[in-house]
Amino acid sequence: MSWAQQLFIVLNNINNVILYFIGIPFILQMIYMLLFFLPKKTFPKSDKKSKICVVIPAHNEADVIYNTVKDLIDKQTYPREMFDVYVVAHNCTDNTKEEAEKAGAVVFELNDEDPSKHIVAYALKHAYEEIIKTGIHYDFSIRFDADNHCNDEFLSLMNDAYNSGVRIARPYESGINMTQNYFTQACGLYYTFDSRFSSRARERLGIDAHVNGPGSLIAFDIIERIGGYDTTSITEDTEFNFKRMLEGEKCHFVEDAIVYEDLPSNFTDTFNRNKRIASGNIRLLGKYTPLFLWKSISKLRFSFLEQILTYMFNIICILLCTWLPAFYIYSAIYLGVNGCWTQEATALFFNLPIGQIMGLKSVLTIVAFAVCCLFLLCGLGQGFLLVLLDYKKMGAKTRRELIPGVLLFPAFTVIYCLTMCIGAFTKPKWNKINRNVNQSKE
Repeated sequence: MSWAQQLFIVLNNINNVILYFIGIPFILQMIYMLLFFLPKKTFPKSDKKSKICVVIPAHNEADVIYNTVKDLIDKQTYPREMFDVYVVAHNCTDNTKEEAEKAGAVVFELNDEDPSKHIVAYALKHAYEEIIKTGIHYDFSIRFDADNHCNDEFLSLMNDAYNSGVRIARPYESGINMTQNYFTQACGLYYTFDSRFSSRARERLGIDAHVNGPGSLIAFDIIERIGGYDTTSITEDTEFNFKRMLEGEKCHFVEDAIVYEDLPSNFTDTFNRNKRIASGNIRLLGKYTPLFLWKSISKLRFSFLEQILTYMFNIICILLCTWLPAFYIYSAIYLGVNGCWTQEATALFFNLPIGQIMGLKSVLTIVAFAVCCLFLLCGLGQGFLLVLLDYKKMGAKTRRELIPGVLLFPAFTVIYCLTMCIGAFTKPKWNKINRNVNQSKE
């Protein structure tokens, strides 16, 4: 057997291992989708009103911060005297501080010349340290981003969860500009998948929620115990969740509490967002995977393994954009040039038993089948089901409004995968984000 034949066999075996690596997380997500019929979990209404601090890190957010703070203060059904809003104006060169104060927030300024500290983690660290210094007793904290809005019952619902024993939780995440254009529709469908399907299934099955975005609840005694905030990575929210799980905390999902964020409306916005996600999460995987695998065995807690399997999608995006297309193009050319169209011809060429290595016809058939399954079942099927079940939470008046997004959803998954792959090899910074929603002051 020639060296070229031996190389092909080795690469083929590596590819088979990679397919298993990709397939297991995909199967898990498919199971979550097929469990869509599980009823959502609701927490009993509590008469006790906890003291809440809302923390908002902001870097040059003068155009949106006023309305974000004002909506929280004016529209929440929760007693106003039971919550305070804090904004951290981090290295701002505009009037973020003035706008936040005008809306009713307490503002902490943080100006640090060290470029390595120009990320959200340091703003949160500073905020919690300053809040602890005030001596005010808070029961739990809610973290928002500068462009976030939420349903009027948000704080009340989080209070119900907290007084039911929840110490760490995430809300349902949706988009404030879901119906802006076809791109935001498809983008919104992608991000709401984890809320409607994965997070609901995790909560009902007793698996820890992924607390990694805006609107998250943290019991304040945890903040006090760790001295403020103990993560300084690019994806500080995910690492904070990982650390608390390792300490034995249980993470929950409060589905009726909804946070709305400004969704990316084009490729550039998506890329800028995914740079932080991909770069940070891959680093966290390298740091925490051994610990989580050990904990899943030693503590017999599936949540640790589930977190790793889900975050493996960051690496899967890279494989889908690099290894898989490269291998199958190489495979098709190599087999075609050597006349290995059928399995019989392939077996004869490699001098191996029939079926041990597939012929070109079988390879092309499997690739076509896999692409169709991903696009039709995981793409269109998932999109239609999301719209059917949760269109109102996505800001649409009718399901028909979101149909274009459903049809474009498979294409968006390709765009998302590409941006995650590219973003994994970049070093993101906390730059000003282009907003897509007009949030001018009233």
